[in-house]
Amino acid sequence: MSEFIQLLISGLSAGSIYALAAVGFTLLWQASQTINFAQGEFVMVPAFFVLALSVKLGLPIWLAMPLTVILSVLLLGALFKKLIVEPMHKHGTIPLVIATIALGLLIKEMVKEFYSPLGQPFPSLFPQTVLTVGDAVISVPDIANFVIAMGTIVALQLFLGRTRTGRSMQATAQNPDVAQILGVDIQRMVMYTFLINGALAAIASILITPIYLAKFSNGETLGLVAFIAAIVGGFNQIRGALVGGLLIGVIDNMSATYFSAEYRQALPMILLIVIILVRPQGLLGTSEGRTV
Repeated sequence: MSEFIQLLISGLSAGSIYALAAVGFTLLWQASQTINFAQGEFVMVPAFFVLALSVKLGLPIWLAMPLTVILSVLLLGALFKKLIVEPMHKHGTIPLVIATIALGLLIKEMVKEFYSPLGQPFPSLFPQTVLTVGDAVISVPDIANFVIAMGTIVALQLFLGRTRTGRSMQATAQNPDVAQILGVDIQRMVMYTFLINGALAAIASILITPIYLAKFSNGETLGLVAFIAAIVGGFNQIRGALVGGLLIGVIDNMSATYFSAEYRQALPMILLIVIILVRPQGLLGTSEGRTV
């Protein structure tokens, strides 16, 4: 039982970080019908921003991390929208998807070429200590990561539901034509969504990189897991992305221990196939009707 509790908490911790990236997928889809297949690299590269600022430039880590969030908001949010999404969006979904795939490959190769192809140690925000609850040994970083990731998502939900800007963003996502008639600046609201995605990617990167080291290839796994989580939970619901991320985090941990570590990456894919066959809109998603 103690082992199960440890695996559950560790899985929820990892899953909450996956959920941050999955929420980014969902937000961009809701706001602009953008599927960003560079999302994994968006979560990977902020870790190297931190290392460049702290190791190369000698800034203290407490300053490098908030600066990284700002850089991510500007580069992975505003610049991404202006240089990639806006020019490609008018050509349709497929060209935009191809452009984001190409962007992800470019980011990965740039990190590999200009920083290092080897895994780099990454500083943790929290002491590597444990808490003993009964017979269960629980990692303090796992608890802290879960609290921060969940707190970020709850804060985002409160912002979207209880502020004027947040409600305008939701109106833009639901019906941009009506929102524009009502006086909402839909282009600004869409830009806010991209900025939020950049911030979510940076937070996820800072939380998860101490576990896996800073590697140029991290984006491959993170992007796939976040995409699966978004689909499993419901691609048009933030709460669905949250549930999908947590579920995959727990399944991944449990399968590695109780089944086989060799097939741990296969189970989320099996779950994805089952969900698509049984409930295509996802566990908490809603069906969408779109004209084509």
